Amino acid sequence: MAQLGIRSVLFTLAIRHQVLSIVIVLTALYPAIPVLLGGTVLRGRLTRSQVADLICAGAAIGLISLQ
Repeated sequence: MAQLGIRSVLFTLAIRHQVLSIVIVLTALYPAIPVLLGGTVLRGRLTRSQVADLICAGAAIGLISLQ
């Protein structure tokens, strides 16, 4: 429950500082987190498509940070 409050505060701060375009893109990358945790913490096997998706997500984050 506390995480919901923290997310709301950070989202509001991002809107006020006019970095909403970056926040929206990074929020869309949220599904990559469970895949990373499954592969690292739980030692699950990642499929080729999951690895490709993670590489693309990492590249997207890198390109966003260049702005």
